[in-house]
Amino acid sequence: MGVEEEVTDIRNQLEKIVSGSGDGSQALDLLKVLGRLKINLTILTSTRVGMTVNNLRKTSKEEEVVTVAKSLIKTWKKFVPENSDKKKKDSEEESKKSPHSKEESNAKSNGLSKSFPQKTNIATTDDVRLRCREMLTNALKGIGSDLPDGICKSPEELADLIEEAIFSNFKSTSAKYKNQIRSRVFNLKDKKNPALRENVLTGIIEPSKFAVMTADEMASNEVKKQRADFVKQGIDASQLAQIQGTKTDLLKCGKCLKRNCTYNQIQTRSADEPMTTFVLCNECGNRWKFC
Repeated sequence: MGVEEEVTDIRNQLEKIVSGSGDGSQALDLLKVLGRLKINLTILTSTRVGMTVNNLRKTSKEEEVVTVAKSLIKTWKKFVPENSDKKKKDSEEESKKSPHSKEESNAKSNGLSKSFPQKTNIATTDDVRLRCREMLTNALKGIGSDLPDGICKSPEELADLIEEAIFSNFKSTSAKYKNQIRSRVFNLKDKKNPALRENVLTGIIEPSKFAVMTADEMASNEVKKQRADFVKQGIDASQLAQIQGTKTDLLKCGKCLKRNCTYNQIQTRSADEPMTTFVLCNECGNRWKFC
């Protein structure tokens, strides 16, 4: 068993412990095994074990487990490259020259399509952003449902790209940033709108576009039809109010000076007083009344 497979197996066991379905007494031993393995940035990115260990650190009540988890996270953070211009240029030159054999082998081991493009380095150590990426990943994977055929990228990579685009728009993990994340997660999990999740996974909807879509744009066709019906009903009701009046060319609009009006007469005062006439200009919408 290779290092990546072993790390993936340990991550799965730790996730069960975090969710409460695993044996919590094994957590410390599993963390110590992770500490002995030769883990690099590629393995951290592909297995996402860092998020699992961080979740264990937050939920565990055992002091020794928390200490070891913190030590691992501190060590792994050193693998993340600094965002300096020099290192960016060096990484771009190396990516052009070096073969993509590692990325292809990682994709095969995870059961992904060979056509996946090389992963973009958008790693982050921010706890809030990592948690948001995990929420998006789970929403894209779905609960008890298989991934559709022809997916363009893995759920993990799509989640990273979506979160990165949202973070770029808000420049911080503010309340607006979190609300944007929650709305994506909610709509992806909507069982009445499976087409949205499938379109994101298959690349029909690009991550950058999905990051800024409105609630109306993400809605299912059924919901869109309901909303259109509500709007039509409102328009019909408005038009009906106009039709119920009496059209006349005897009244002249003081605003547009046209003689195309509809009027209604209503008794608004006592019976011995004349009725009040309400007038609507059908040309410009101007309204007035007289007795």
